[in-house]
Amino acid sequence: MSQTTNRQILFASHPDGMPKPENFELATSALGPLAEGEVRVENHYLALDPYIRMRMETKDSYAPVMALGEVLVGRTAGKVIESRAPDMPEGTWVVGRLGWQDYSTAKPAELTRIDPQKAPVSSYLGALGSTGVTAWVGLVHIGGVQDGESVLVSAASGAVGSVVGQLAKRRGCRVVGIAGGPKKCKIVTDRFGLDACIDYKADDFSDQLTQAAGTGFDIYYDNVGGPILDAALPHMRNNGRIPLCGLVSQYNATKPYGVTNLREVFNKRLTIRGFVISDHRDVFAKATQELEAAYADGALVYEETIQDGLENAPTAFISMLQGGNVGKQLIRIIPD
Repeated sequence: MSQTTNRQILFASHPDGMPKPENFELATSALGPLAEGEVRVENHYLALDPYIRMRMETKDSYAPVMALGEVLVGRTAGKVIESRAPDMPEGTWVVGRLGWQDYSTAKPAELTRIDPQKAPVSSYLGALGSTGVTAWVGLVHIGGVQDGESVLVSAASGAVGSVVGQLAKRRGCRVVGIAGGPKKCKIVTDRFGLDACIDYKADDFSDQLTQAAGTGFDIYYDNVGGPILDAALPHMRNNGRIPLCGLVSQYNATKPYGVTNLREVFNKRLTIRGFVISDHRDVFAKATQELEAAYADGALVYEETIQDGLENAPTAFISMLQGGNVGKQLIRIIPD
């Protein structure tokens, strides 16, 4: 099978606050022939993740910013449709950081094989992929979770947070989630099995948090930063741990939020540690093993918010940043 043209979403301009459709450009480019050792991947699913917003800034953060005119960064799951690499034949299903486009050219070393017979293709961009590994690394490797501890997790209906909660429950922990709105909170308790969920949009959020905290939390898995981190600090137990996975509440902020409860970090000897999963490749295999086992025995379920069509990726990305998703936000490029 040979393709000659490729649709791509390009980074058109830097956003000021929340991204807008004009920050993206749909373009068509020609596909050249493969070089020796390369494969061509037909991308079926594209993952839209909050970290991409940081890559749209003008200054580097933990990763380099994107240049204007580049294809947007992002992980995809797809099938090899052309190959000049003997060890990766046509028909192989793979995941890779291949960008917002219909087709991608890559070398086998840049790709990870997946098995559609074991789990749906899309799950390898979420609970059984880097998202699940992120949850595991933060909770187990960074947070050092112990059986039976008390855990608080923000963005608990989201892709990472929902896995964190379920992994903690699998260890016999008491787990409280934070999510936005009664509908999401119901999913957190009914679908993901957490013990309680607090609605951060509710007028009595602070009272809800105090009641749910009881004697305090050993771990707060933070995906959002900002006011929710501030609110959580007084409810931590002595020597509590806070794995800092993301700051989604701040990605579009034009003015930084100043945490006011930092004294609690000193008073309770708390540990706050930011992490990036690419620094922890040595535990990926261990994380994946537990995720696959949890999925196989029914202890790990997941939700996806799927929008069809590559051309709809910008609006779906913006919606995700505004909390419009439950679980992993995906674009289905090739219909099932």
